Amino acid sequence: MIELKSPAEIERMHTTGRFVAQILSELSELADVGVNLLDLEHHVRGRIRQRGARSCYWDYAPSFGNGPFRNVTCLSVNDAVLHGLPHDYALRDGDILSMDLAVGIDGWVADAARTVIVGTPADEDRRLLRATEEALALGIEAARPGNRLGDVSAAIEAVATDYGYPINTEFGGHGLGRTMHEDPHIPNRGRAGRGLKLRAGMTLALEPWLARTTDRIVFDPDGWTIRSADGSRTAHSEHTIAITEDGPLVLTRFPVEH
Repeated sequence: MIELKSPAEIERMHTTGRFVAQILSELSELADVGVNLLDLEHHVRGRIRQRGARSCYWDYAPSFGNGPFRNVTCLSVNDAVLHGLPHDYALRDGDILSMDLAVGIDGWVADAARTVIVGTPADEDRRLLRATEEALALGIEAARPGNRLGDVSAAIEAVATDYGYPINTEFGGHGLGRTMHEDPHIPNRGRAGRGLKLRAGMTLALEPWLARTTDRIVFDPDGWTIRSADGSRTAHSEHTIAITEDGPLVLTRFPVEH
């Protein structure tokens, strides 16, 4: 069931979205050679506590995970791309770090992810990251009243295909609002003109993620961290958006950084 949000409810989600975006921007600045993933996790715990927000990850126990998740961030490095369990690891020069965060404030949720390259970037890693960002931008652009869900998925797929990257469809975007995961599921591959008709008031998290040379995934022994099956590097970009009569509104837009 899809719950359409009123303009007032969307604005409340926007408040949460600004907070999520601010925290991800802070993590982007903090992520440097030698910084431990656990330090990033504890930074976010403090910021959530300070704001009086609620982590959507803490105690999350979906069917694909290994018991309740007991962290407030997903931090995934290099060939890890989704649901990375923060652990005792010091970032190294050239690492790719994907950071995913979902919180609720006053009962309304926002979810976003950002990938950064630590230290010295390799050209092929920049290209992979750019592909996810462009796919996200075109997916957002397609999220307009009267379009179909397949238009969003097809826009994301087209970018990945142009770059020559394979696409996994096991995990993708999703609806959200009062909870982190609501209908509909939004795959990163689809056919334009097909699927659910988009309406003003829908709130969605779009999240293209790519591995360089495979569409297959494996799970770490921790039961959470998802990696590319062949060890190739990965990247992940995500925004929460609202569909309005005027088009898509990004609720987790990152602050301008200088």
